[in-house]
Amino acid sequence: MKKLLKEYKERRSQIRKRLKDFKATWSMPDERIFSELCFCICTPQSKAIYCDQAIKNLEKNNILYKGSLRQVRSHLHKVRFPNNKSKYIVEARKFFSQKGGIRIKDKLDTGKIKNTRHWLVRNVKGLGLKEASHFLRNIGFGRKLAILDVHILKNMKKYGIIKEVPKNISEKKYLILEEKIEKFSGKINIPMDELDLLFWASETGVVFK
Repeated sequence: MKKLLKEYKERRSQIRKRLKDFKATWSMPDERIFSELCFCICTPQSKAIYCDQAIKNLEKNNILYKGSLRQVRSHLHKVRFPNNKSKYIVEARKFFSQKGGIRIKDKLDTGKIKNTRHWLVRNVKGLGLKEASHFLRNIGFGRKLAILDVHILKNMKKYGIIKEVPKNISEKKYLILEEKIEKFSGKINIPMDELDLLFWASETGVVFK
């Protein structure tokens, strides 16, 4: 535990700066919020850095907001399951399109963030609780949400929060695990969103997203 707290102290300013960047995203246009959603749609079983690059390329080439399914698919080179994920992106774009543009902010109730997470899971194909939590964190609303990817689960085992890393996580199981890490977060006095980035950096060596 001392090692974790020491690493937190060393990385705290960097982590908080990153979270400040996430929070600033909410003040940006709806298209920027939507691009973050698309990034999170791409992340399951894929490296975040490849997903980020794919979305940036789609934006740069003016495809993310207006391109065809085939055009979207052509830019998901290093993203796993590109056929499905390109369909999810196009379907999400259709779902959030209104009067010729993207309108996503109006549909997100930031005052009831866990309800909003469930709404996203029900309405956006390709999002589970993990991806919806990731998205909400990346636009500044992850203070009380856990992003239970493999990096986090490995650290949960490492610090005795869980005995084993589960192979499959149902929605019910996800919420139980989230409650466990929330208690751990309170015990060591590191907010959940900061703890998530700390665990991620501990595994990968970088504070990313």
